[in-house]
Amino acid sequence: MSSEPQSVTGKGVLRLGNAKINLEVTMTTKPVRCVSMLPLFQQLTNMIVQEGVEQIEATGEKISCKKGCGACCRQLVPIAEPEAYQLQALVEAMPEPRRTEIKKRFSDGREKLIEAGVLEKVETPSATNKEEAIALGLKYFHTGVPCPFLEEESCSIHQDRPLACREYLVVSSPEHCANPTRETVHCITIPAHVSSVVKQLSHSRPVPWLPLISALDFSEKHTDQSPTRPGPEWFQEVLQQLKNHTSETRQ
Repeated sequence: MSSEPQSVTGKGVLRLGNAKINLEVTMTTKPVRCVSMLPLFQQLTNMIVQEGVEQIEATGEKISCKKGCGACCRQLVPIAEPEAYQLQALVEAMPEPRRTEIKKRFSDGREKLIEAGVLEKVETPSATNKEEAIALGLKYFHTGVPCPFLEEESCSIHQDRPLACREYLVVSSPEHCANPTRETVHCITIPAHVSSVVKQLSHSRPVPWLPLISALDFSEKHTDQSPTRPGPEWFQEVLQQLKNHTSETRQ
């Protein structure tokens, strides 16, 4: 008797508004937690972002983000709980002394945010509207705390970077990113945000996201209690939620 296949490959077309994205993905068929699906969700994010890049370039504009321009790596990066567990595993797998150095960057960053009176506000945000959320983000940025993975103004974990980082690209001049305002920094519009959907899939907190700087602290204090589901079920849920979010945005 042959055993059940451990993975499956699917092809199809994902339609998000006017965007049409050709998909070909391979995923496990076994029941897994959401964190195990992150590589696939990263792949999906890359596809959607590429569609947004092509749309903006068709208008004559160009993406100004490039290696060595790390101003955005001092911004508040909201991640989903599964991403916190993924980042913890990534750090723990690092050889010494790099592992200890990265952990120290997390710790030092949190201490600086505590001193600035910002950490508690970003860990338990109470912003009720977009304006308040933007103000909180700017306050975080002006503390100057860099992402612990920022090295030589570039991302040292670029292949494993969070979903929100993948979705953030600008067409405005890089000089404005060092002192961002709503008027001077122009982010590209992408067909849908996978990061928003994944945040809602599996979370234990009232707020479905946490700042990247708190990833290790959160993972040390909590164990992943998210449900296990077959890979195709996770993926279909994400695709359906993306379509729903796109429809709500267009209304």
